[in-house]
Amino acid sequence: MNATNDEPAADQVLAEVGPRLRRIRKERGATLAGLSAATGISVSTLSRLESGLRRPSLELLLPIARAHRVALDELVGAPPVDDPRVRAKPIERHGRTYLPLTRQPGGLQAYKVILPAGSQEPDPRTHEGYEWVYVLAGRLRLVLGEHDVVLGSGEAAEFDTRVPHWFGSMGDGPVEFLSLFGPQGERMHVRARPARAKGQRS
Repeated sequence: MNATNDEPAADQVLAEVGPRLRRIRKERGATLAGLSAATGISVSTLSRLESGLRRPSLELLLPIARAHRVALDELVGAPPVDDPRVRAKPIERHGRTYLPLTRQPGGLQAYKVILPAGSQEPDPRTHEGYEWVYVLAGRLRLVLGEHDVVLGSGEAAEFDTRVPHWFGSMGDGPVEFLSLFGPQGERMHVRARPARAKGQRS
């Protein structure tokens, strides 16, 4: 970590605490004397904090945050948490849409796959790995080795991808499903309900 780059940023954050303390106090109609009585911090210390002459610390900021009934982050101006939404860029291949749901390379990879409607001739392929699929909407045709099955919404399948396999849409509309793919030998781990204790009735 480069301290020379971090120190100016920290100093800037601390420099903005004083004006923010004064603004929050005035928005609540509180006086320095009233805040002093509520926090046990002297008026002179509170005044120096607001003017930037006193360096803020947790021992001072925590009781002030409690008195104002605000989060500590609001006093120090902590940066907002990163947007948790996954903004995946769709991948289009042969009319099929793949939306990556994982960002880390290697290990298990998750995709949302959308297959267009229309009958297609199965073209099974093989590759190293293990796959688990779960149908969200529509009807998914899965050709797997000698098997030719149709999965509906809420149904799942798992298989070794070294077995020739192919996906297609059945019916008049597209099919949407989740695909979890892992390296050879890495399978999905599904947590089962704990077994009932002996003698316990259902």
